[in-house]
Amino acid sequence: MTRPLIVAIDGPSGVGKSTAARQLAQRLGLPFMDTGAMYRAVALRVLEAGVSPYEENAVVGIAGEADVRLGRREDGSFEVLLDGEPVEGRIRTPEVGEATSAISAYPEVRRRLVRLQQEAAGEFGAVLEGRDIGTRVFPDTPYKFFLDSRPEVRFQRRFEELAAAGRPVSYEQVVEEITRRDQRDSTRADSPLTRDGSYTFIDSSDLTIDDVVEAMARAIGKGD
Repeated sequence: MTRPLIVAIDGPSGVGKSTAARQLAQRLGLPFMDTGAMYRAVALRVLEAGVSPYEENAVVGIAGEADVRLGRREDGSFEVLLDGEPVEGRIRTPEVGEATSAISAYPEVRRRLVRLQQEAAGEFGAVLEGRDIGTRVFPDTPYKFFLDSRPEVRFQRRFEELAAAGRPVSYEQVVEEITRRDQRDSTRADSPLTRDGSYTFIDSSDLTIDDVVEAMARAIGKGD
């Protein structure tokens, strides 16, 4: 029996992971999975409960009870559901992003969501993007990519992304948010953001999304 194709894309904020992963998934005919949205859904529930994301025990309790699931859209991609309802329109605020960075450091939260990711993608195949897909979620896939960009490029991309989404924040706030998140993600004890020699590294600073997608497709053997 042929094993489902799994593509892991890791990297920090502002490198174009989500856009590239969506386009690659469409090109390969695979479901797309935004694993970060799952953590954001838990963070949203924590904030709605009035709990500080830095209170680990309380957060773990909420994460254990939260009805976070993966549904399937008409195009086959995975959709994060909270209490059976899509949450995409509610999880992209800076407040949720900051809370997500905190709660994603808790091992028990990660274990629960990693299990969901492995079950869904293991059955259907997927292009997954996140921060520990190739090191923790699917370490055995031969198709692992690490995307990065120069800091100033990442800051500007995130600034423009928030502005386009109708959530204007100052450039200085974006720099502070990303810098703080980078520090947390790279130094957390459980599944830190890192890469090893099993990854194909792509610097997207001076590349278009199409360039990035083509580079990954070629590495997988599906290039033009």
